[in-house]
Amino acid sequence: MPHSLPLITTIATALGLALVLGFLAVRVKLPALVGYLLAGVLIGPFTPGFVADANIASELAEIGVMLLMFGVGLHFSLDDLLEVRKIALPGAVLQITVATALGAGVALAWGWGLGGSLVFGLSLSVASTVVLLRTLEAHGVLDSMNGRIAVGWLIVEDLAMVLVLVLLPPLAGWLGGHSPAGEGGNPWQVLGLTLIKVAAFIALMLVVGRRLFPKLLWQVARTGSRELFTLCVVATAVSIAYGAATWFGVSFALGAFFAGMVLRDSEFSHRAAQESLPLREAFAVLFFVSVGMLFDPAVLVEQPLRVVAVVGIIVIGKSIAAAALVLAFRYPLNTALTVSASLAQIGEFSFILAGLGQGLGLLSSEGQSLILAGALISMAINPLVFAAVEPFQVWIRSRSALARRLERPVNPLAELPVATDAKYLSGQVVLVGYGRVGRRIGEALAEHGIPYVVAEQNRELVERLRKDGIAAVSGDASDPAVLIQAHIVNAGLLVVAIPDTFDVRRMIETARKLNPEIEAIIRGHNEQEATLLEQEGAAKVFLGPNELARSMSRHALERFGKTP
Repeated sequence: MPHSLPLITTIATALGLALVLGFLAVRVKLPALVGYLLAGVLIGPFTPGFVADANIASELAEIGVMLLMFGVGLHFSLDDLLEVRKIALPGAVLQITVATALGAGVALAWGWGLGGSLVFGLSLSVASTVVLLRTLEAHGVLDSMNGRIAVGWLIVEDLAMVLVLVLLPPLAGWLGGHSPAGEGGNPWQVLGLTLIKVAAFIALMLVVGRRLFPKLLWQVARTGSRELFTLCVVATAVSIAYGAATWFGVSFALGAFFAGMVLRDSEFSHRAAQESLPLREAFAVLFFVSVGMLFDPAVLVEQPLRVVAVVGIIVIGKSIAAAALVLAFRYPLNTALTVSASLAQIGEFSFILAGLGQGLGLLSSEGQSLILAGALISMAINPLVFAAVEPFQVWIRSRSALARRLERPVNPLAELPVATDAKYLSGQVVLVGYGRVGRRIGEALAEHGIPYVVAEQNRELVERLRKDGIAAVSGDASDPAVLIQAHIVNAGLLVVAIPDTFDVRRMIETARKLNPEIEAIIRGHNEQEATLLEQEGAAKVFLGPNELARSMSRHALERFGKTP
């Protein structure tokens, strides 16, 4: 390596190799992250050939962590979490507890110390945000009920790990490691001081940051300069993270997370996310490459049973715990399998936590290598696990009476109350889905006095609708029992407003079988699907882009006095 240009050499090598291996990983249907981690392994000190500058890579990784956490904060949605809070909050907490107990228990059996075992277990308990979102998008279920539960679950996991990043340094000495410089002494006193500093930082961000930084973005946006706007977003993220670490003793990760949360309240949050995305993605790649440099492939040969145990905890232990918890909350088997498959991997937070644990003297290099091995293998097989959900569901449903009962759990919200007004039971609209589109349709129907019954998978939303006096049933409308409970036999119209139209034909077939004269209108997502449905005479399909173009054209024509 040229001694005068170590930074450029490290960046060029890391990004170039990550591009090649990331591309190859995607071509074989694996997450690109696997390629980035393998790039780090190849230029790391544990493999022959070129070795990148580990110190520079580590500093670049810190920037990557900042921007990664900034992106998490920008996309953090309290509304998404509140929508599924009754299952996501207790479910995620219990699943983290089970997975941490499994990981820590195995580590203690290996003879590790309490602190290292705890960090190890926590690292295996949290799934990757990047892998989860991309997997859900690839299967077209991100906006479905199952997808919303998985995302809400992950939000709780992320918040729990943010809390761990705050609490671990002051408790490190008590757990058998060493506290950061200047934080020695009574661990409870140090913990109390840390919490006071964190509380002060959060209060400052919520009170001052929420008002100051959105106004700053507004002033910069008024200049019309795109590069200044991008610079403002990135400078804000890095400056808040640095200030949090310098003045409040808060980690870079936590500071950047709150920077993203503060900017999310701005009307420019979407633009901030878009403009900073290329830089965030580039430094995130450097972060994953630097993590790969820490991985010693020898652990696969020297400790194969331990690697198998780690992968088993991530893919099997976590999955079973998550599925059992979802079923315990009376959600159907399909939801349980989808959520458990989504969480059967680990990623960026695991790496951040493992790095912190090693820096505090709690986690050994072997522990970090085992976590990295578990991450690589679980991310590599996660697409296969996810693809196996539907075939497994069909197989187990055909062979197990218990599985068939779990498909339709006892659910008091699955039936309309006996006292439901008669107007909802004859000539009504059956509205499938009450998200952003469904809610607007419902409001329009109510405004004109047209009765409707909502069929919605989100049990919490059904509870709220019933409290507001709206007739609603809980369940998947592709299940005939749900449409029967919505009194489809007497309905005048079926409106499918859900984003996931995978089972739309089954819904229409059931509706037509029970009510041959019923008309159906569908929210479509692509022209090919819409054309097929309309050619079959199944339904009238409305496509978002087409309707938007039609409305804008109508307004433009009216502006010039033309009749559309």
